[in-house]
Amino acid sequence: MKKRVLGIDYGTRRVGIAISDPLRLIARRLETVTRSHDDAPGPVDHVVSLCREHDVDTIVVGLPLRTDGRESPIAEEAVLFADALREKTGLTVEMFDERYTSQLAGRVIVETGAGKRGKKRDKELVDRLAAEILLQGWLDTQRGGFFGR
Repeated sequence: MKKRVLGIDYGTRRVGIAISDPLRLIARRLETVTRSHDDAPGPVDHVVSLCREHDVDTIVVGLPLRTDGRESPIAEEAVLFADALREKTGLTVEMFDERYTSQLAGRVIVETGAGKRGKKRDKELVDRLAAEILLQGWLDTQRGGFFGR
């Protein structure tokens, strides 16, 4: 049986995290980490502990690109975060285009009515769901599927 994959929607305020099943077929949202001002390049130690706890061998970090494909201002931070994870864990860490994941997550929440608990909780749910969408896209791509790109 393969090990799991961790998906990360990197943000300056919050980091959404999702995990695959052991067969690497389905992603599910796991948690949202609220960042502190002094955790540059991000919550690396927390992610390391999640990797150990969930038997992860691959981490997928969302690469925030603009609609025209160019890197957004936060893309460099996401790459530095991925580099720190690679160094600290020794695992495979890949970047994956995360365009539209947060917007899609927001639409899902509105359409399903899942986001009626308060603004802060809604934002945290968006981040978790964006990580799940990102990871599912990566998993589908690995199996030869197409994720709308």
